[in-house]
Amino acid sequence: MSEANKAKLSNKASVREIFETATEFERVAHAFYSALIPNVSKNIRWLVEELAEEELEHVELFTKLSQDPGVEAVMSAEIARPVADGRFSDCVHTPDLGIDPDDQAVLQYALMRESAAMDQYTELAESTPPGPLKDAFMFLANEETKHKAELEKIYYEIVHSGGV
Repeated sequence: MSEANKAKLSNKASVREIFETATEFERVAHAFYSALIPNVSKNIRWLVEELAEEELEHVELFTKLSQDPGVEAVMSAEIARPVADGRFSDCVHTPDLGIDPDDQAVLQYALMRESAAMDQYTELAESTPPGPLKDAFMFLANEETKHKAELEKIYYEIVHSGGV
């Protein structure tokens, strides 16, 4: 049995595999939100612009980390695959919300992404070896937790105030 198959069966993953999935998650989110900006209503355009900008900052963080020797040193380490990994990985595939997306659908999707990211980064912060990558996952877990709370507030205001 190959080492890769053993790792999958033992519910382990290399830090490199997790890192690459997280980087792609953020890249896809940035592209998705950027493409969505001209199609969303004016009610939430500012929010989608903000989400695109935040995702770009996360891509830049991962790009910077990929050049850090301290991160490269832990890339081959095996860590527990996060429980949220399947949901997180699924977010690499984005929905087609059409040319005139419903505010509620956009907000629901954004909430689902933030929740998946929050869970994933929280677990990774707990299981990644100490160093710059662990620090980044802790930072991202905190960021996604704040984003989720903000989105929940906006969702409630828009959906429950009759805005949608």
